[in-house]
Amino acid sequence: MSSSGKYELLWEWIRLNGSDRFKLTFAEIEQIAGFPIDHSFLTYKKELLKYGYRVGKISMKEQTVLFEKAAQG
Repeated sequence: MSSSGKYELLWEWIRLNGSDRFKLTFAEIEQIAGFPIDHSFLTYKKELLKYGYRVGKISMKEQTVLFEKAAQG
């Protein structure tokens, strides 16, 4: 499995979503990715830039992750 393989389904889903900015709950991420979000997400999140997005705020209290389109250029 490639290093991006773990979250590849999630990254592709985010890319296809197309919204400029949106939140997903940990439960929604689990449903899309097929496994629970864990600490490794912090390591892998930089891969999302290849898909044109970045991880914004991660709220442990709300159990949500904010995703934003990355600035082009």
